[in-house]
Amino acid sequence: MPRTHDLPPSQRCGRAIQARFAALSICVLLAACTEFAGVQTPAQSGAPAQAPAPDTAAPATEIETPARASSAIAAHFQRVENRRLANGLLRTNPRPADLPFGARELEDTFVRVALHDEYTFVGNRLIEQKTPAPLRRWRAPVRMRLHFGDSVPEAMQQADTQLVARFAARLGNLTGHPVSLTQGSANFHVLVLDEDERRAIGPQLRRLIPGIDRPTQDVVTNLPLSVSCVVLAFSRSGTDTYTDAVAIIRAELPDLSRSACYYEELAQGMGLPNDSPRARPSLFNDAAEFAVLTGLDEYLLRVLYDPRLRPGIRESEARPIIRRIASEMMGGES
Repeated sequence: MPRTHDLPPSQRCGRAIQARFAALSICVLLAACTEFAGVQTPAQSGAPAQAPAPDTAAPATEIETPARASSAIAAHFQRVENRRLANGLLRTNPRPADLPFGARELEDTFVRVALHDEYTFVGNRLIEQKTPAPLRRWRAPVRMRLHFGDSVPEAMQQADTQLVARFAARLGNLTGHPVSLTQGSANFHVLVLDEDERRAIGPQLRRLIPGIDRPTQDVVTNLPLSVSCVVLAFSRSGTDTYTDAVAIIRAELPDLSRSACYYEELAQGMGLPNDSPRARPSLFNDAAEFAVLTGLDEYLLRVLYDPRLRPGIRESEARPIIRRIASEMMGGES
């Protein structure tokens, strides 16, 4: 979620990278469905170990013309969603009785999800490389704004706006940090685009995030079919405090998968960059097991914005504090 300078920027459904460039450092979080798509992200080396069998859908390179791209991609992602549901994934119960957790699980999951990165830039290449990371979060109020491409039907725009408005308020309640949806000045932009609109988004990205570099733009414009959504969170001060973010949601996604993308990317953009196979029940797991923010995820967000932690703190110093917070939250449960 290091090149070297000053500004910081997920189907399965959630990946993380830290990079630094010019005036920005950047954390990139990808939501991917590599277990189905048969297409890997640029530097990814295979599907999760317990992923279902690959889908037979054609990869993006077999979609021949721009005119056909959006409908073919929509059909692909509908097959992906159907396949997941058939495999018992995309669960919508946020507090499943079969996956209890206590203070120890909360502590360990927070360290894996908030204090590690899954991806990083090496030169201009995005590669999978799990590395320890400092805690990152926002200091200024988070003002989210939705930007819909012309391809997005009005009814979908209205439904998605209501979903994001509710979720922004929920994020604010969970973290105690101001989060809202606005139609005015924003620092967290959510772009809902079809294939052609996303490939042409470079100029708008440069307007929204002045100083964004070409490799980071390419993460968005060259998004492979294996990735359904992505969020890039930035710090203009070169610190571990976020100042800007941009999330990209594929307009071709069916309703359940698209709402899961909103939940995951907006929550990850608050400062939860990594995924872990041991994060259960959670959105932040490469298995796409859940399509909603779970009870465990709610606790992760609460820990993230606890005032006893601070941006830049690392695991060795943070873990004893996290242990105390987790114990308090879970009533001393182990």
